[in-house]
Amino acid sequence: MSQKIRKELILEGLDCANCSAKIEYEANQIAGVSVSMNFMTKTLTIETENGQELERILVQINTIVNKHEPDVIVREKTINKGEKKALILVGLGCANCAAKMETQIKNLTGVKNATVDFVSKKLTIEANSKQDLKRIIEEATAIVKRIEPDVKVVDEEQKRKSDNKRIFILDGLGCANCASKIESEVKKIEGVKVASVDFVSKKLTMETDANINFEKLNEGIVSIVKRIEPDVKVISAEEIIKEKANDDEEDSNKKEIIRLGISGALFAIGLAFNLPSWLELTVFLISYIISGGKIVLKALKNITRGQVFDENFLMSIATIGAFFIGEYPEGVAVMLFFQVGEFFQELAVNRSRKSISALMDIRPDFANIKIGDDIKRVSPEEVSIGDIIVVKPGEKVPLDGKVVEGSSMVDTSALTGESVPREVEVGNDVLSGFINKNGLLTIEVTKEFGESTVSKILDLVQNASSKKAPTENFITKFARYYTPVVVVIAVLLAIVPPLVVPGATFSDWIYRALVFLVISCPCALVVSIPLGFFGGIGGASRSGVLVKGSNYLEALNNVEIVIFDKTGTLTKGVFNVTEINPQNNYTEEELIEYAAYAESYSNHPIAVSILKAYEKEVDKSKIESYDEISGHGIKVKVEGKEILAGNIKLMNKENIQVSKVESVGTVVHVALNNVYAGYIVISDEVKDDSASAIKALKALGVKKTVMLTGDVRSVGEKVGKQLGLDEVYAELLPTEKVEKLELIDKQKSPKGKLVFVGDGINDAPVLARADIGMAMGGLGSDAAIEAADVVIMTDEPSKIATGIKIAKRTRKIVWQNIILAMGVKLIFLILGATGVASLWEAVFADVGVTVIAVINAMRVMRVKDI
Repeated sequence: MSQKIRKELILEGLDCANCSAKIEYEANQIAGVSVSMNFMTKTLTIETENGQELERILVQINTIVNKHEPDVIVREKTINKGEKKALILVGLGCANCAAKMETQIKNLTGVKNATVDFVSKKLTIEANSKQDLKRIIEEATAIVKRIEPDVKVVDEEQKRKSDNKRIFILDGLGCANCASKIESEVKKIEGVKVASVDFVSKKLTMETDANINFEKLNEGIVSIVKRIEPDVKVISAEEIIKEKANDDEEDSNKKEIIRLGISGALFAIGLAFNLPSWLELTVFLISYIISGGKIVLKALKNITRGQVFDENFLMSIATIGAFFIGEYPEGVAVMLFFQVGEFFQELAVNRSRKSISALMDIRPDFANIKIGDDIKRVSPEEVSIGDIIVVKPGEKVPLDGKVVEGSSMVDTSALTGESVPREVEVGNDVLSGFINKNGLLTIEVTKEFGESTVSKILDLVQNASSKKAPTENFITKFARYYTPVVVVIAVLLAIVPPLVVPGATFSDWIYRALVFLVISCPCALVVSIPLGFFGGIGGASRSGVLVKGSNYLEALNNVEIVIFDKTGTLTKGVFNVTEINPQNNYTEEELIEYAAYAESYSNHPIAVSILKAYEKEVDKSKIESYDEISGHGIKVKVEGKEILAGNIKLMNKENIQVSKVESVGTVVHVALNNVYAGYIVISDEVKDDSASAIKALKALGVKKTVMLTGDVRSVGEKVGKQLGLDEVYAELLPTEKVEKLELIDKQKSPKGKLVFVGDGINDAPVLARADIGMAMGGLGSDAAIEAADVVIMTDEPSKIATGIKIAKRTRKIVWQNIILAMGVKLIFLILGATGVASLWEAVFADVGVTVIAVINAMRVMRVKDI
């Protein structure tokens, strides 16, 4: 089986979209080559099965580029993986701190970009050069430790890498002598380097070879243990890690509830009984230390590191201030309710994190690789192209490949959002992320794990948070200034009125200032807004709509014009010959043969349909010359005969008399030695949901729907009328599509957005020029995933409306949270300044609103009914 060779070229200095389209078009005419151009990244991707001809192909590509853009430099793309680094911030629980970290790390020398995603606890750093990266990581770690000392910085790559260490728990082991026997027996297993049994902890720890078959290893250990100690149960430590994490979380929650319960009980005693003043102060002070001691200590530590305006400091000042003015119950109440609110906030955020993680749990854990007659369970990263893997019923397909044995139903819902399983059999392509439902599948791997569909989707969704929406950027800036401004107002409120207003007391105005301090933390916004967008992107991906950033998700709210390519977007792109009309004494067989020779080097769907209808092999050795005339057709010389095949413009250009043909399909006229031989009609079929997709877009407020096509006017207009499109522009050359889009773009309002929807392969310049480029059929198409801002994983135009609906719902929920948080805070700031609101209400305005906002943000993930 011949393997495709893929090369990526960077066209440095390319700034002409029209030239880009011409280069792509002409490069695709090179025999045996498939080419796609991404104008946005200036990347030309070449695929060929003829590795020996690669040098010749590259020379031809250079010639084509120089013809259209003489100043452009063509160089091979090199990937420098060292320039980007992802770090996990284990234990990060403060959204405001995450924003501070991001700002400070961005300002480090040599940093191109840095983002801290509070939801996934991931810090992504992009450095200008590989040499700077080590220093930047050290400095970034220092910033993280300064802002949040308890946060652990872990390299994501190292976290993923599995060392070849295995731990088993020998549950019920009570015989020391037996433990020694088990250890010596396990050491004899092939592939085991070191093994030791700790009788006290009942742990069996071992180190193994990298290529060991873990399934057989597990079976061997169980067999040894059962032989020596039949009642001992062997449990893999990996199996209990998740349970332990859940147990740890539950234990932590229980301790927190007990701590807050004791503090609350003492607080209740202080309120309920008429105690002497010294005893009352003691009870309230103990209650305060139990609930807020950690907060005060944290605030002091942060002050020593220059972190003043954080929630720990503000709460400490507000509550200690309350004690100083004799308001003991309120000082304790504020700290106690703040801690209760924080507890519920953390529960809500963790729950939403788990929900989003579960939503994107499509990463396969292992692959069953077939080596001879043996099956080894390995990490998907260890599998190479050409390896044979086996996928059992119920397992995820770990890598992209082709079925070589077996048939089964596969669940594609994780990638496409479609609940109906599809059938696969020998010869069909399968993608990583599919779930095998019933049969046993043997698959030949066609892509390494890093290049597989599931890796690209996960990378896209996880990195989408780095492209922030304007709303997110506004909230980040707002949070930066909001707290210091409110603190300054609070200080003025405490000092100025008692000095200026007759009869005003310091204790009364200090109390009002303390109310201000409690409300001054912007957590509700900083936590819930990114959570809303991240949930929206996760929910969209589960519906088969990949959005490459929060900025694009927000932009989908303002779509006014949607421009469609026709073939493969609104129509199925499956062409069939429906009419063969010979003239001037030629037969149907001769006409289709001449057309097949003319189209033999083209990979256009029309050419493919003619070759399919010919049903014979074209002898290319008979072709003496081949000339593609852009926008017209093809001229070839076969055994001395000149064949012309193309549209009516080609016939007119060559002065060949042709009568007008009225047809609903695409007409290919054929002439032999300047004598008209007849015409062939090729028809495409409109997709089932195209009409409903256009209606749905209109219902969502899209003002204009337009179709651009290179097909003849009669076909374009028929499709446009059938689907209810507002405008149709036909007979466009690839270069003219960009020009037409630019003219249509002028018709939108200043805030309006223009979407172009295409197949992502031949439309790269147009996708790049649109406000939002949307590619159809991303399932299995690398070019589509790379070229567009939004990728529809299936071939259904109705998913465009689904994406817009999710975007609108996300914005609605995000703005509900903004209005709730800012509205409540503003009301309570006014009430606090006028002396109406107490510290009790202020705590609700801060923590209570945050909890409500986080719970509200979680609703964005419910996309089933959209």
